Amino acid sequence: MALGFYFRSGSFSPDQYDQAIKQLEAADAGAPEGRLHHVALESDGNVQVFDIWESQEAFEAFGATLLPILSGLGVDPGQPMVAPVHNIIDG
Repeated sequence: MALGFYFRSGSFSPDQYDQAIKQLEAADAGAPEGRLHHVALESDGNVQVFDIWESQEAFEAFGATLLPILSGLGVDPGQPMVAPVHNIIDG
């Protein structure tokens, strides 16, 4: 069952997000196995992230690469809201 992960950090600027994406791509983790969708939303000058993952295990495997990158950028992602995906409609 797919899971949705919503991160609403109060201190993740668009510049920090862009830097994180560049570092993930350099680490060959820009499109990690198991991630089905990634959306970055900008609100009040900060980025919020919503991802859909195949499983908790796939998400946690990606965290081994992601968390050191975020830490190096001074970003604390906090704890995500996690919920089973009920439905996805493309288009």
